[in-house]
Amino acid sequence: MRGVARSGVVGAVVLLVPLGACAVKTPAPTSSPAGSTTTVEPAPETTATPAPAPAPDPEPSDEADRTTEPPEPEPALEDEAAELVKDLTLEEKAGQVVVAAHLGATPPVGLVTDHHLGGIIVMDPDLTTDQLAGLNAAMTEAGETAGREWPVFLGVDQEGGLVERAKGDLTRFPTFMSLGAADDPDLTRRAAAASGAELRGVGFTAVFAPTVDVTMGPSDPTIGSRSPGGDPELVAEHATAAGLGYLDAGILPVVKHFPGHGSVPADSHVQLPVQTRTLEELRDSDLVPFAAAVEAGLPAVMVGHIQVAALESQLPSSLEPEVVDGLLRDNLGFDGLVVTDALNMAAVSNAYGPGQASVAALQAGADVLLMPSDPLAARDAIVAAVGDGTLAQERLDEAVVRQVTALLEAQERGMVEALEPGGAADVAREVSQAAVTVVQGDCDGPLVDGGVVPMGDRLAVQRFERAAERAGLPLGTGTTVELLRPGQGPYGAQVSVALETPYLLAASGAPTKVALYGDTPGAMEALVAVLTGDAPAPGRLPVEVDGVERAGC
Repeated sequence: MRGVARSGVVGAVVLLVPLGACAVKTPAPTSSPAGSTTTVEPAPETTATPAPAPAPDPEPSDEADRTTEPPEPEPALEDEAAELVKDLTLEEKAGQVVVAAHLGATPPVGLVTDHHLGGIIVMDPDLTTDQLAGLNAAMTEAGETAGREWPVFLGVDQEGGLVERAKGDLTRFPTFMSLGAADDPDLTRRAAAASGAELRGVGFTAVFAPTVDVTMGPSDPTIGSRSPGGDPELVAEHATAAGLGYLDAGILPVVKHFPGHGSVPADSHVQLPVQTRTLEELRDSDLVPFAAAVEAGLPAVMVGHIQVAALESQLPSSLEPEVVDGLLRDNLGFDGLVVTDALNMAAVSNAYGPGQASVAALQAGADVLLMPSDPLAARDAIVAAVGDGTLAQERLDEAVVRQVTALLEAQERGMVEALEPGGAADVAREVSQAAVTVVQGDCDGPLVDGGVVPMGDRLAVQRFERAAERAGLPLGTGTTVELLRPGQGPYGAQVSVALETPYLLAASGAPTKVALYGDTPGAMEALVAVLTGDAPAPGRLPVEVDGVERAGC
């Protein structure tokens, strides 16, 4: 594994943390045919409304003069956003900060035209490319019909690897860990720009990526290969490069999941994880990539649902002012758009109804409320909270302006032409070719003798066989090759290939071990080229793995 000292801006970041103080989601459907909505029954509202204390001011530090001030949005852009939204009604402002989950191909235009929601996150991986484009085009038109002079928030979870909600004919990218293994920030930026250009080509305006969590290893049940690796500075470098790449494509990146989900041993989709690290430990690890993202001027951060024990709070971080207004805004200096992780996740929904959680998140400093289980109940609760003084009108106004500013900024910074679906295939293949890591076995020449006998996951074997046939590698005889996913194998083959995280290689007794970090067509082509000796394996492990001879060739 690489050492922690790396070049670049990350090493200069100083975090002033007061020492005294993201994903695969299953949404509830929110829409029926165009112009109407159907909402699920909301979770019961709890009787105890969270009333967290205000975030403390950061304590003085003799390092303060070395803190790098992050770039701020162009004042003209903020002024433009404020001017565009100044005449919105309270109901329109309350709707604007809500982004609803959507399943199916029928555009829920009524969410925008009738209920004033900011937009949707597309959650259906089975939509065709034409359906995706049609859905987004209809929602964009709905915004125009509603008189909006700013983009509709049309988002998608599209990280590569296991988390890809937009499929159809779009290019499949390998896991983000591939880019940590390749360790080429220029390639990372180009890959994100290419993926973002395809997404923009079918009408998306925002992407919930990159994942900047530092994964802690096999005990991390949620992030794993979604992260570039286990070195905070490695993650910071590639997360920042990816975020800038998405901006190059004119799509809003949302870095996630603050204050870091890779170092907690529980999944916030099913329970509230507890972060037991001290603030000092967080400062040296989980917060490093977010500090780099802020310093680079990335415009949006997603806050996860994690209880930070060091703050002596029982609240999820998404509802905790000491996390949002304290750690993120005051300490890291972030003044951009804060998006909650999905509010229908169990870490929040087990204790708070959609309206209660939405108001609490705004009170904590968040600006976009993602996927409340009942988006209209969330909107109505915000209206009521402003009406009774529970939520300041100025706080809601600030949230709306931040959202519109971020969407306009992404649109303005785009300089890469939109790509047709599949137009990024060459870049995706290049990523995998740069990432392939041989951690045991020969570094030069063929790794197989004659032909290959693949075994393991059925779909992976099919993709491997197609790549082998295209390369002229005989199938059915020769070296056995096992393609390993979590919970599968090892099968006793001569070559072990880990398709996602490389930890599975520890249990294999194969003389040759390869980390591939993906199962895409491009990844399989890269693997075959390495096995035949037609291409080198330049990647190096971005995480610690037991039972292997080396970090790479």
